[in-house]
Amino acid sequence: MTRLWYVIGLLLIVSGLVHLGVLVLDGGPWDGPVSWRKPFTFGVSFGLSVLSLTWVSQFIRLRRRNVFLGVFAAASVVEVALISVQAWRGVPSHFNMSTDVDSLIARTLAAGGFTLIAIAIFMTVSAFRPSHPNTGKSPSTDLGGTPSTNLTTSNTVPSGSPIARLAGSPSMRLAVQAGFGTFLTAMAFGGIMIARGVFEALTGSQQLAYTVAGSLKPAHAILMHGVLLLPALAWLLSRTHPSEQTRLRVVRLAIWTYITVSAIISALALFGITIVSPSTASVLCAGAISGLAIGALTLGTLLRPQTHSPNASGDEGM
Repeated sequence: MTRLWYVIGLLLIVSGLVHLGVLVLDGGPWDGPVSWRKPFTFGVSFGLSVLSLTWVSQFIRLRRRNVFLGVFAAASVVEVALISVQAWRGVPSHFNMSTDVDSLIARTLAAGGFTLIAIAIFMTVSAFRPSHPNTGKSPSTDLGGTPSTNLTTSNTVPSGSPIARLAGSPSMRLAVQAGFGTFLTAMAFGGIMIARGVFEALTGSQQLAYTVAGSLKPAHAILMHGVLLLPALAWLLSRTHPSEQTRLRVVRLAIWTYITVSAIISALALFGITIVSPSTASVLCAGAISGLAIGALTLGTLLRPQTHSPNASGDEGM
């Protein structure tokens, strides 16, 4: 089933890129509720999210992994499909209550968004589960503590495999936990955007719905793809630095840097301070984070793994 989730993620990205081509050829506004930008950005973002969760879920102890990934992938497909349909119809997708059909689509998009949030909550909780449930001892670590190892991952990953060994390393475990923490925070911002927008739309202020919801786009975007960036960095380090202590220090530094930058961007968004439009800022933020993550994965694939010490983790590619 893992291959199916990867295929779905790639198809969503292709859908987004196709709509980018339509935007280039057809023109039209970049900002606003009716724009080819929406199926482009949502297609690429949801596609990356499906790919990210499929890969990163290998490093957590997750029961019914395929069920949760399947629900997340299905909800992502519905979201992108409905947004694309509305773009081709030339009407807003979100918060559009002008007709019965538009209202149904808008409500479905809102419900899909909260479904994605529920999956994110469950997977984040799973990322913080102890690796030894029978003893009650947790190998989790904070940004300054000393973690333990030997994580048992999902049922589909043998305990002695390279993925399981890497998942048991303190640096990867910390990266995964922090990544899911930022992903859940991004989903929280998304939930706030949906709730505020729906409230304004239902009370008769549809244009205000787009304004208040859109202002939080940069905060949502900057945090969305940390779930891939931080584990990708830990994976790259596992192939280039034999010392686990070095890898752990670099991961901690990366996490604090990412949190600081995200906090600044989020604070500016909350106060409505932007140099460019929220839509442009969100694309730049998401592009920068996902670009760094893809770069780390690509570099790790091209480099020959270093010889690890007995206490170091194994390596496994995407």
